Amino acid sequence: MLFSLTNPEVAIMMMGIFLFAVLLGFPIAFTLMAMGLGFGYYAYFDPTKMEHLFDNRIFQLFVQNTYTVMDNNVLTAVPLFLFMGYLVERAGIVAKLFFAIRLASHKLPASMAVAALIIAALITCALFSTATGIIGAVVTLMGLLAWPAMIKAGYDKKFASGIICSGGCLGILIPPRIMLIVYSVIAQLSPLRLFAAAIFPGLMLAGLYIGYAIFRAWMNPSIAPKPAAEEIPPTAVIMKEVLVSFLPLFSLIILVLGTILAGIATPAEAAAVGAFGSLVLSYFYKTLKWKNFKESVFLTAKTTAMIMWLFIGSWTFASVFSYLGGHEVFEHFFKSLNLQPWQFLVITQLIIFLLGWPLEWTEILIIFVPIFLPLVEFFGVNPYFFAMLIALNLQTSFLTPPMAMSAYYLKGVQSKNVELMQIFGGIMPFLGIVILAMVLMYLFPGIALWLPETLFAN
Repeated sequence: MLFSLTNPEVAIMMMGIFLFAVLLGFPIAFTLMAMGLGFGYYAYFDPTKMEHLFDNRIFQLFVQNTYTVMDNNVLTAVPLFLFMGYLVERAGIVAKLFFAIRLASHKLPASMAVAALIIAALITCALFSTATGIIGAVVTLMGLLAWPAMIKAGYDKKFASGIICSGGCLGILIPPRIMLIVYSVIAQLSPLRLFAAAIFPGLMLAGLYIGYAIFRAWMNPSIAPKPAAEEIPPTAVIMKEVLVSFLPLFSLIILVLGTILAGIATPAEAAAVGAFGSLVLSYFYKTLKWKNFKESVFLTAKTTAMIMWLFIGSWTFASVFSYLGGHEVFEHFFKSLNLQPWQFLVITQLIIFLLGWPLEWTEILIIFVPIFLPLVEFFGVNPYFFAMLIALNLQTSFLTPPMAMSAYYLKGVQSKNVELMQIFGGIMPFLGIVILAMVLMYLFPGIALWLPETLFAN
């Protein structure tokens, strides 16, 4: 025993050291691997069976986890979705799309805010990266494209900042996305059902955002002035811009998501279709240049490698943590509290909310969600409903000061034009909307469960 500690106590110490190291700023993936190898060497140490220093089962486990990640058919979708997203991002579609939707919605209050939110929702469907990657890419892109246009049109800085940051976070919820694929592997759930379960919660949240933006602008027109009449081109021009910029990207998203939900293609096959579709779109918009293609391939390889190392580190850490009895400690603790199902949901969502500040979603899913999964069954909670609560909850971690990463992404690209406290002030109403969405989904579980139960009843 280490310092006369039992194995479960060592597991808790392992978790504490990991969280402390992450807060100090150590790279998460390599911290996970180092912690897993170090504590795993202790856990599997048996001098009677070791012929040399490296004759320890932890090294076999590490190699096995590496091979398992590389050999996982479900994760094949990751680089394909990434390539699709990066190529669309560099195709110059977003600027045309923002301009078109802004013109099409010019009669609504806060038309530019509505356009920004709609585009953010579409981009997060098209940019299939990690949660941080999606939010960072979308907030940065919209911060450079939509934020200056909104400020130039007389929008309030706090209001515009809240729109950009909250819109970028929609990628945590709107399918299809990599997080759902990973969750399906961890929880042994159907990725098709998870995609179906996420559609209405995602649309509900986007609708609540848009409704709030319109209501605020209607109540206080000074925060989002309408465009002047002379700035609006003829209806025919508006329709042409919408058809040319909106319809192709929307069709690509429907094609990918529709084939998955209809059971025609697996997520990996649909991702391949999407990657090919992004090449066609780039050619259609005459932006398929060698430089863009090369950058997309490079970024795809770089991000895929980062994600895979996170998986390898997380699975090694989680394996050792479970072997030492860490999962059992939490499981026995929760069962001993005699909680009601709603109390269990509140406590787990609060824990995940706090963990979302320093950790990536991969570590939360791979390390902490397996702790809660046996308890989900014990308390009689629908696993797909629990998954959707987690998806909504992870979004709040990107919006909650002082660790709101979306705010820092926007600050990074508009450092001289907006103060961090202004961004925080603009974010807070949208954080409240996310919490409202979680409450609505708890009160009306059919928001998440009706579509998968209807589509896959047989």
